[in-house]
Amino acid sequence: MKKNDKSIDRRGFISLASAASVGLSGLPLASVKGASYASSKNLPPVAKEWRNKVEGMAYRQLGRTGLMVSEVVNGGDPVRSDNFRQVEIALERGVNYLDMAPAYGNGDCETAYSKVIDSPSKREKVFMTTKVSGYQGVRDGKYQDIFKGLPAEKQKSIMKRAEEMRAERYVDKPGYFLIYWPNQEKSMDKCFISNAMVKDYGHLVDASKEQQQKIKESVEGSLKRTKTDYFDILMCPHGANSREEVMIPETFATFEELKKEGKVRFLGLSTHNDPAGVLDAAIESGHYDVVMCAYNIVNGGYLEASIKRAYEKGMGIIAMKVAMAVATHHKSLQPIPQWRVDKVKHIVPGELKAPLKAYLWALQNPHITAVISNLWDEQFISENLSIVGQQVQLNYG
Repeated sequence: MKKNDKSIDRRGFISLASAASVGLSGLPLASVKGASYASSKNLPPVAKEWRNKVEGMAYRQLGRTGLMVSEVVNGGDPVRSDNFRQVEIALERGVNYLDMAPAYGNGDCETAYSKVIDSPSKREKVFMTTKVSGYQGVRDGKYQDIFKGLPAEKQKSIMKRAEEMRAERYVDKPGYFLIYWPNQEKSMDKCFISNAMVKDYGHLVDASKEQQQKIKESVEGSLKRTKTDYFDILMCPHGANSREEVMIPETFATFEELKKEGKVRFLGLSTHNDPAGVLDAAIESGHYDVVMCAYNIVNGGYLEASIKRAYEKGMGIIAMKVAMAVATHHKSLQPIPQWRVDKVKHIVPGELKAPLKAYLWALQNPHITAVISNLWDEQFISENLSIVGQQVQLNYG
């Protein structure tokens, strides 16, 4: 949304966000097993597209795409050529959305999916999503090349502006910015230097043929590895750090070319850093159909308003890093602060493990279509899929 369309400015938004997190307790509850999630009256009428509908799984509509997606979708990070049996089991349980990216296993994730989805009939049972990994690397690299050739005073001015932009947006605010993997914050360092250079040098970078070619080459590589001829959703960027990265006209034009060629159907993006700011920009652009954003028991209050606006505009929202706020496999980030675990255990009733409560918490938000989960093995499948379709009364007292 444009700044003058917001009821509160960014500063007010950040200040009030923690209080907003209690708002979920008054929202209508989620879908039930085997039933579609009721569409908002604000969503345009669209034909629902069902795939792999299995009794016992709950499904919701992914915004204006009309795709009826399982409440838990399959994360691609652990999927490898020697570890894909869990995908087959998940499909048997009604999961119908497969997430992947060239960055996962240096492309091996996509190769592994080709071993599961190995026929046209199987392809039509699932929705497949890939991403344009490395998109920001091309952008930041070109800005860095320009930066290195500038006088010292100009470099100093750019660095100062980058710091100011980062501070103005509160992207590092504790509770809003969470670290999900080691060195995650470094991607924002490069991003904001690039953003500080857009006004003077954007015409040399963001409209470059290299970025457009990166998108096309990424999609072609993914199609080859998965041995399919189209993706239902293309996410570009993969891991957007700021609004500037999702407001590039050439990205949209390249997507439209690929869409006309029948290689992609819908445009999405994923974001871990400044997820509310990125989501707001995606809404404003009018081009994105789907956003996968970091949303959890810790940062949720900062995103509620943006997620609701996106939903009302017909965008589909998939929540990621839901469980990673309360559990992580990264040893360098262990142990998770105990207060996070205590928080989700208090808010969500029952005797479930903290990660399962985290998923259940997110799915109580009617503006969320699904949560993405890394289904590492059969135990993860059994546990993580057990929470679909459940309605619970959240305790914020």
